[in-house]
Amino acid sequence: MPPSPLDVRGVNLDKIRNRNERRVARFMAEIMDDYYEDYLFEQLDIEDVYALTLNLLPSRYVQKGTIVLQDRLSDFEIKSKIREAIERVLENPTRSE
Repeated sequence: MPPSPLDVRGVNLDKIRNRNERRVARFMAEIMDDYYEDYLFEQLDIEDVYALTLNLLPSRYVQKGTIVLQDRLSDFEIKSKIREAIERVLENPTRSE
């Protein structure tokens, strides 16, 4: 079996995660509900909002055993970036039609 593209000198990097991923995903459904009557989000829209939101936030990568400093973003900051990402996706939709 060939090594994973995330293997570096035999070290697998798959378990390194951005600390904001779960929080963004958790808040996305709640915020997208505000747009539900006006817009039906397709899978690609949701993926775009998720990826764009993470790109708009400062990166916070961690792995098991990481020392986590208390520089956690507020819920307000994350939610505002989700709204910004949604607006950008709505302005530039990718349609599979």
